Amino acid sequence: MRGIVSAGAYLPRGRLDRSSIAPFVGSGGGKGTRSVASYDEDTTTMGVEASRLALRSVPGDARPDALWFATVSPAYLDKTNATAVHAALRLDHDVPAIDFGGAVRSAVGALGTALIGSGTTLIVSSDVRTGLPGSGDEAAGGDGAAAVLVGEGPLIAEHLGGASATEEFLDRWRTPGDVRSKQWEERFGETKYVALGERAWREALKNVELSAEQVDTVIVTSPHARAARSLSARLGAAKDALADDLTATFGNTGAAHPAVLLTRVLESARPGQVIALVVLADGADVLLFRATEAITSWHPARSVDAQVAAGADVPYGKFLAWRGMLPVEPPRRPEPQRVSAAAAGRREDWKFAFVGRRDPESGEPQLPPLPGGAEPVPMADVKGTIVTFTVDRIAYSPSPPIVFAVVDFDGGGRFPIELTDVGEADVAIGGRVEMTFRRLFTSDGIHNYFWKARPVPTEAPA
Repeated sequence: MRGIVSAGAYLPRGRLDRSSIAPFVGSGGGKGTRSVASYDEDTTTMGVEASRLALRSVPGDARPDALWFATVSPAYLDKTNATAVHAALRLDHDVPAIDFGGAVRSAVGALGTALIGSGTTLIVSSDVRTGLPGSGDEAAGGDGAAAVLVGEGPLIAEHLGGASATEEFLDRWRTPGDVRSKQWEERFGETKYVALGERAWREALKNVELSAEQVDTVIVTSPHARAARSLSARLGAAKDALADDLTATFGNTGAAHPAVLLTRVLESARPGQVIALVVLADGADVLLFRATEAITSWHPARSVDAQVAAGADVPYGKFLAWRGMLPVEPPRRPEPQRVSAAAAGRREDWKFAFVGRRDPESGEPQLPPLPGGAEPVPMADVKGTIVTFTVDRIAYSPSPPIVFAVVDFDGGGRFPIELTDVGEADVAIGGRVEMTFRRLFTSDGIHNYFWKARPVPTEAPA
């Protein structure tokens, strides 16, 4: 029996109030909020965060045999993005890391393929959704990531089966190099999607010998919101069985959205609950699960609802600047030089996984690790306390000023590190921080990934 071993979703802290768009550009916007990736986040860094949450709550000692990464907005082309996620998680060298990219459907396709495969696979989906200022895509989109560990046990949800329906038609597209997606007339896409969704739904239920009334929770999601609403009314499931798609709260996170919603449902599922995931994206995919008794002892590292509650407002002007839609005056200092591939390769464990070394004399962690250090000391999951800090308005940053802090880590080790997801007025000596994988800067098309510290959310378990 195969199914879901663990899952985790990551939502960036930033929230854009849609009502702030129209006063700025004269059109667009709407009600509710959308999640916003910070200037130092991209699909790779968010994928790392979602994966850390999923692996932190794995029952037992299950580890991935493979890592699959799906996104519509990769940080690199011609280079595998999954390898940076692999390095940050300190997976063994014999664990392959593969990209599934280009289309929203790639994410649910990777999940479905893993569920009928073998071994233990970590499926990571991540997306940064945007559009031209004032557009519907800009307002309706959202940024986020999710990670689902699929294997043979112990399972929190067993895979019952599913079905797919595929047809070639033009709904949403983006040519390489374009900064926005385009969409055909909505009624055309609705007609195609609803028919495909109904067919896949009927076949999925038939394959697992269930009726619509026996499905306790139905998740319907699609970048085509109108088609998702229409299909939801035709599935024959009880009205209270339809899960909230949360687009009013943090937007549609594209390739990540199916797994984000599935993770949220699992976080409150009860044993025996039948869950259907219905995805409309260049076709229709239906996956059916049943929560096991193990779901009661599964403790998510940080729930979706907790991350929703921890959101912080991002002004629309700053959102545009972070997206590169609004050029702003940078610090009057030289931009950083590109990263050395040779230097990064020599210190992969430190740069990507934040691993120090044990001092052979004192036993304290060395940060950064010095030559001659003893055994490795993984520090990415160790929290710390701010000893002192400074606000630097001169050093180069894509979003100045920079807040640097000296952090004393629990159990030993001290390191000066950049803070993120916090305003300078909110930093205080004695504040508690945790580590997060971020992008420092990009030069010559090379992303310089490393670790920063951020305040520990109040919702985080002790």
